[in-house]
Amino acid sequence: MLRLFRTRPKAKFVYVAPMKALVRERVKDWGVRLPKMLGKKVVELTGDVSDAGAVETADVIVTTPEKWDGVSRSWHSRKYVQNVGLVVIDEIHLLGEDRGPVLEVIVSRMRYISSQTQSPVRFVGMSTAIANAQDVADWLGAKDGGVFNFHPSVRPVPMQVHIQGYEGQFYCPRMAIMNKPTFAAIQDYSKDKPVIVFVSSRRQTRLTALDLIQLGAQTENPRQFVRADEEELRQAVSRIKDPNLRHTISFGIGLHHAGLCESDRNLVENFFEQCKIQVLVSTSTLAWGVNLPAHLVVIKGTEFYDAPSKRYVDFPITDVLQMMGRAGRPQFDTVGIAVVMVHAPKKAFYKRFLYEPFPVESSLSDALHNHINAEIVSGTIKTKAHAVDYLTWTYFFRRLLCNPAYYHLEDTSHEGISAYLASLVQRTLEDLEDTECIEVEEDQINATTLGRITAYYYLDHTTAHMFASKVENLVDQQSVLDVLSKATEFAELPVRHNEEHLNADLAKQVKFGGMGGAMESPHTKTSLLIQAHIGKVPMPIADYNTDLRSVLEQTGRVLQALVDVTADAGYLDAALQVMRLSQSMTACLFADQSSLLTLPNVTERVARDLNDMGVCALRQLVDMSREDVVGVLRKCGVVGALAAGAQQLLQQLPAIRLSAVIAGDGGKGKGGGGGKGSVFEMEAGGEGEVVMRIEQTNRTKRGSAAYVPKSNNLPSKARSEGWWAVVGCKETDELLALKRLSIRRESTSTVLSFLAPEDPGHATLTAYIISDCYVGLDVEHDVPVLLHPASWARDATDLKDAS
Repeated sequence: MLRLFRTRPKAKFVYVAPMKALVRERVKDWGVRLPKMLGKKVVELTGDVSDAGAVETADVIVTTPEKWDGVSRSWHSRKYVQNVGLVVIDEIHLLGEDRGPVLEVIVSRMRYISSQTQSPVRFVGMSTAIANAQDVADWLGAKDGGVFNFHPSVRPVPMQVHIQGYEGQFYCPRMAIMNKPTFAAIQDYSKDKPVIVFVSSRRQTRLTALDLIQLGAQTENPRQFVRADEEELRQAVSRIKDPNLRHTISFGIGLHHAGLCESDRNLVENFFEQCKIQVLVSTSTLAWGVNLPAHLVVIKGTEFYDAPSKRYVDFPITDVLQMMGRAGRPQFDTVGIAVVMVHAPKKAFYKRFLYEPFPVESSLSDALHNHINAEIVSGTIKTKAHAVDYLTWTYFFRRLLCNPAYYHLEDTSHEGISAYLASLVQRTLEDLEDTECIEVEEDQINATTLGRITAYYYLDHTTAHMFASKVENLVDQQSVLDVLSKATEFAELPVRHNEEHLNADLAKQVKFGGMGGAMESPHTKTSLLIQAHIGKVPMPIADYNTDLRSVLEQTGRVLQALVDVTADAGYLDAALQVMRLSQSMTACLFADQSSLLTLPNVTERVARDLNDMGVCALRQLVDMSREDVVGVLRKCGVVGALAAGAQQLLQQLPAIRLSAVIAGDGGKGKGGGGGKGSVFEMEAGGEGEVVMRIEQTNRTKRGSAAYVPKSNNLPSKARSEGWWAVVGCKETDELLALKRLSIRRESTSTVLSFLAPEDPGHATLTAYIISDCYVGLDVEHDVPVLLHPASWARDATDLKDAS
């Protein structure tokens, strides 16, 4: 560890881990040890945790590849990215998998940044054994003696591997056949030591555990896997919510999958880690997450159901190796054992690749569009020649020279390689031009506003183009939700076997139904999950809560991007509709519901009673004195502790006041003085910018943390309040200006500049302050204006000169 920090003074150390679970594990460990031992400050940088101030002052940043890719795209304006002196990438053999292009891009970018800033950057890549380690090392810039590539058999605890083949054409019967050999493997190899059995699905964890219980019942000791005392086990069972886990853990067999609630999952992990249960049946996600090694690992099948293709496909070989890597506990074992059960025709394949290192190829060429667009936006790529030069920094280019057949390169001469790269760049640029992310004039490449939105919000370029083409259709919350759920970002949401029936049932319970989508579509499922979340509809199974978390992690930035797309197109009502969906997703209230329901203990009946008394919106209660709030709540029957909860929240919510004046108009208009009833005069469609000054006053002294109600068994996630300042013209549905705000001080001022509307005559410009998380707290202020014909400013000037 000390050697890792031997880099240039005050340089930052970035640790890139492939999963958030690994990030949290590393932060939990290093967050205690590094400050104490080395005085180094450690921060987490993920989609869940992102504190810009903390990152600026941190010495060690632990992050995911996607987050660091998004952050480092703006390296010109982020000093802490330029100050990185050491990058450690865990599981770098994932270069060949779906997430490989992101790893490849961040290394290439950091090398490029180093060349531009003349500040050296060290790279450390950690990987399983691979056949072409020297290629990876050369790409990272490792010098002689900097490569350590051990054979798969070399590990702290030696491992025995047994590969068993099973006949059977169909997946489920073949899995059932493997249950008895799994029980036999436990008896033969790990009778008294911990065992992990990896399976492909939540359903298989249950079926496998029940069969193991049945097989154990045929022995002299049916509860042979129980290691905890009876009273402790009884108390644990009483706390478990999942009925299947409650049954299996009584026999010393735990279940572990994403469908379990957090308390159940933590209990199982603790029991297994403390050897209170002997067997853990888990999905493959555990291999990449929590560190729970065992003496014996059984991989019960190497296939999983792939919903998009509607068939069973093989796990990536890296996943199988990761599962095997759980075998062997350095503190307790002298040997680890792995039993890999495969379909018989694949036995020879696994014998070869589990015992020998495998080569790692690049998959960047299949995901080049978004990364090329990001570099165009950052200014790294300005011409086609720059784009070709950018590719030479990548691992893809190195492997192209070493294995041309894999990348369909026929001519390996210098001219042939140049032509291949030029053709790849040309196709990519044409696609980006078709999606309106870039403009190509002769050889010059320029990013469009849509391209900048794509890069800033880490969107797929097809999503941004789809948003731009659908802007005119965003007339209500249903249409916004329909467009949002069709984003490419949700295409990988799992739709498991037979879940189309659950989706059909859920569609009958949510507000807008399935909106005509196919029930086996991940986009339809996305829409249903969001509707269930907002409408507080119970999920049909626990897995849907996990899927909802995955969706909510994406929707924040995707909605922000959709707001910017509508603003760029100039549609006021469409932008407001998107903002209201953002509010609904945080507050769990649809736009047509009473905003008073945000308050705890305020029911539909109470909201109706308040409405009858003239209190129709949450903002009215926020503006009231404490005594008036107590009075109106008492009249509705909300008293005592029930009223206290509502009052406490009302004291926390922001109370915004708004005023707006035209502060200038580029020298072509005549201001109306800004007094009460003033009409501001300006030239319609004038070239000079109009400046509007918006004054916000917040009477509550508070932090920036937003109130997020708990729903659908999801933990309330800490997030910051955000606001939009908007200027638009309701009569013409024209959005003139938009700006993101954070309102924390008691009084703030915001300036927005824009071009005046085109049509002459009387008009009203409206200034809005809109929350991104609260329903019913938005404020608006009308500014009447008189728009003169184009000659007005010139005539007014001539008249003044003549006088």
